Amino acid sequence: MRILSQCRQYAGYWQAISRAISALLNYLRKLNSMQHSPFRTCLVSLLIVVLSTFSVNLYAEWFKSDDTINLIETPPKNPVATTPVVKNSATIRIAGYVDARKDMSPKKIGTSNQRISGIWGKELLIDRELSQFVAESIKKAFDDAGFKIVQEGALYEIGGVIKELTYNVKAKDEVSILIETTIKEVATGKVVWSGAVAEKNERFAGVSGNNKKEIAAHLRRETKIVTQKTMDAISSTLIVLRPELFNMTPGTKAIAGVTVLQSSAASQPAVIAPAVSAATNGVLVLNTKPSRAKIYLDGVYFGMSPLRAEVDVGVHEVSVKLDGYKVAAEKISMRKGDTTELEMVLEH
Repeated sequence: MRILSQCRQYAGYWQAISRAISALLNYLRKLNSMQHSPFRTCLVSLLIVVLSTFSVNLYAEWFKSDDTINLIETPPKNPVATTPVVKNSATIRIAGYVDARKDMSPKKIGTSNQRISGIWGKELLIDRELSQFVAESIKKAFDDAGFKIVQEGALYEIGGVIKELTYNVKAKDEVSILIETTIKEVATGKVVWSGAVAEKNERFAGVSGNNKKEIAAHLRRETKIVTQKTMDAISSTLIVLRPELFNMTPGTKAIAGVTVLQSSAASQPAVIAPAVSAATNGVLVLNTKPSRAKIYLDGVYFGMSPLRAEVDVGVHEVSVKLDGYKVAAEKISMRKGDTTELEMVLEH
């Protein structure tokens, strides 16, 4: 089936080149049939053999070509030694992510209407299922931040849903990502934090054109932005709930933007300075009756109630949806450094 599909894709290219090569071969054969010196006859015969071999090899190379985009990051030739990250005691199990995108196969990320070096078809396919790639990215974000990733005996479990992840190559490369993540206590099943991170970006391929390596690198960068924001939000929540797991001492920077100012002992909770973003944004604390309703801020899904999230300063529209209930909406005004509490009661 793959060969037949590729035959249809490349038929136009192959027919055009075949006609050109055939015309050249016919011309050379016609020259060879005329009365010439033995040297010229040998030379023309040699050209016929070379062109015929090239034609066959080109055909074979096309049909064995692999359009798959390899997302494995190539390690540097001369890696720089780094200080190992001190692990904290917050053990996490990665339960995995569900690919909830519509009309997309597990390995498809988008389409292209531009020329991409190394790719002949219109569909953009990666070398593994997207759910596996996202889970690996989340795992790396938490592992790099000092969390212990385990399969057995974990305190917390992380999982989620891939609502959107597309990479389309048009005049620009367009990337759109929306990943919903939930972390819960393994022992009780209680949800500790739930939220969604969105990222959209565009880029020009540049004068050198596009290729599979550049697409893979750009997709990894954009996905890393999402997983890093997710990790920051979850780690900030865990530090507030269970500071003893992080063995914080004065001056330690466990999470970017968080600095511990004082502590009477390493095993005791420390006083934590607010993150930089908390000083420039406001904090929204939203509860609903009943709970576990979906919360949207300015039309973007943020998570499920109860929700605590940092929100940009300004006026926003909050809407809450739950199956069997009417949609509730409310406008809020977020002020810098302030906490805004809101409770919304849903009606049938």
